[in-house]
Amino acid sequence: MPNHAQAQQPTISVAAKLSAEAGVRSPLVIRVGPAAGLPRNSFLRIRGLPPMAALSDGHSIAPGSWAVPLTALANLSVLLAPDAPASSEIVVTLVAVDGSVLAEARSTLVVASAARAPTSATILRSGSEPPAEPRGVIGGPGLRAVQSPGQSMTPEDRERATRLLQKGEDHLSEGNVSAARLMFEKAADAGLAQAAMALAATFDAAELSRLSVRGIQADAKEARRWYERALQLGSRDAEQRLRRLGAN
Repeated sequence: MPNHAQAQQPTISVAAKLSAEAGVRSPLVIRVGPAAGLPRNSFLRIRGLPPMAALSDGHSIAPGSWAVPLTALANLSVLLAPDAPASSEIVVTLVAVDGSVLAEARSTLVVASAARAPTSATILRSGSEPPAEPRGVIGGPGLRAVQSPGQSMTPEDRERATRLLQKGEDHLSEGNVSAARLMFEKAADAGLAQAAMALAATFDAAELSRLSVRGIQADAKEARRWYERALQLGSRDAEQRLRRLGAN
């Protein structure tokens, strides 16, 4: 029985070396299991990617760091800039909705002349602390620039994001939900957790009812996506709302 219980602990399987080609979308093969034992709404946090790297799914939470839903792993790929470093040490962490670490694995992302299938799979569990977040400017095709939370936002960025949040709230009070969502999204992409919460609320049936907003279709998937972004940006209220959505 003890061995069986241990086998049910979540694990991350990732190649010791992942090969990718700069300027071309390359598969990022990461597996998490067992599926039956994974907590609801858990996600992967990938750190140590080149600052200009763009993943095919998920949210950038800081330069080189991404939060990726488990549903995206089957087709996850990475796009590297031409000046990407020859190799990068990455840390892949399985995180529960309450922020606790469930499992962790490390790999080396190698820039090759042509993408190759990964080899030498390794499985690691929670343990050592991930390396410090790399710094840089993020960008590239299909990627929206997102500031890391907290001190990474300059006073000017925070002031601008706060103004966008206020504009969004003004639009929402007037019943213009589409315009409000646009303002909230811009502020959230700048790194403002309150904006991500506000945007999620415009898709949350319970919050729409509380705000007495009529004629707007709720979307639990979008609400969950933006609450997850708010959680990554440091919002403590996001966890409670994610739990509520998970119970529905």
